[in-house]
Amino acid sequence: MKLGGSALAGTALLGLAGCGGGGESGSEVTEFTFSFGPDSSGSLQRLVDRFNQKFQGKYKANYRVMAADTGQYFNQLKTEFQAGGGETDLIGGDVIWPIQFAANGWIEDLSDRFTVEERAKFLPAPVQSCTYDDKVYGVPWFTDAGMLYYREDLLERSGFSEPPKTWSELKEQTRKVVQDSGMEDGFVFQGARYEGGVVNGLEYIWTSGGDVIDPEDPEKVVIDEPGAVEGLAIERSMVESGVAPKAVSTYAEQECQAAFLNGRAVFCRNWPYMYALATGEGESRLEPGQVGVAPLPVAEDHGESFSGLGGWNFYLNAASSEEEKEAAYEFVEFATAPEQQKFRALNGSFLPTLQSLYDDQEILEKVPVIALGKEAIKNARPRPLSPYYSDMSLEMAEQFNASLKGAKSPEEAIRTLDRELQEIVDLGEIS
Repeated sequence: MKLGGSALAGTALLGLAGCGGGGESGSEVTEFTFSFGPDSSGSLQRLVDRFNQKFQGKYKANYRVMAADTGQYFNQLKTEFQAGGGETDLIGGDVIWPIQFAANGWIEDLSDRFTVEERAKFLPAPVQSCTYDDKVYGVPWFTDAGMLYYREDLLERSGFSEPPKTWSELKEQTRKVVQDSGMEDGFVFQGARYEGGVVNGLEYIWTSGGDVIDPEDPEKVVIDEPGAVEGLAIERSMVESGVAPKAVSTYAEQECQAAFLNGRAVFCRNWPYMYALATGEGESRLEPGQVGVAPLPVAEDHGESFSGLGGWNFYLNAASSEEEKEAAYEFVEFATAPEQQKFRALNGSFLPTLQSLYDDQEILEKVPVIALGKEAIKNARPRPLSPYYSDMSLEMAEQFNASLKGAKSPEEAIRTLDRELQEIVDLGEIS
């Protein structure tokens, strides 16, 4: 979910039914195409280069840079799948994709490759995100949970000894710090009409005691409840009170990180990857000691913080050749090995999916957000687990954004969602 906002890349389709991205016929080297969005940390290209060097003369991974916006990326893959397969053999895909992809037969069942013994080494939640109909269709690569970044130095200067625990406290602290420091923005978060905006809206709903789908009955929509209305009302109040800029309704991750890293914002809701950008060399104007990270706040009457479960898994294109699948899975095993996950954690603040790395002292010392990330993942909640999620997400993106902009009241947005989401579930058509 850290991807957000740039134009669609690599849209040309090969139109080759029943094949992926291209082993070289008659060549000893099996080439395959690996698709993922842009990586601002630079660690992904280095990972691909490491793989190609290690397997030189046998396998070659070609990194296909996809759209930064996850919705555009998803739609590009969907179009290619429907045309017969497309040019991608290995997909670096969002945790919400496997159910729909698997239900359509577009991705490979990895249950035999990714054995029960191997799965036990990984965090349970990311493994569960790869599971559909008692089969495993992916391998967890890195995981994510929403976090609250804050200017620790400015909070201390304004007399606050710790970050806010509730949304009301966040407003109070923001007003005081902005008044004292003259900061341009108070709180920035992902409010645009896209998947990141859906996750942010869900976090406001969850931290207010609401939900979307009945956990015991995935066919039952339960969003039309007071907690959901309160959550959207809190989100809207951030703009109405002046705590968040009006432009936040157009912000994805990239706009948020720019505001925070350039020293314009006091608070920022974002994913763990931003810690490396905030405390390392590059685009950040901040020093490591100026940046703090905390769990997301909660509504006044609710004591438990929840964040959206994010992260990315590896999926194999079912239409690729067996040679390409073998080569691509070799990359999966390479990229998810302890050495490579540690490399990405140290160089990009990407949360590992291997449980053992959360006890690695070098990681914990150099990337303290990793320790907080493990706690955040315990309270991370998946988006509605449904084969119809992509259609549900489009409706939520529209209504959440309309509420945030003030085009609809929170009550009206929730009533609309209750009706539209239940209709999607009742129709039961996988698109």
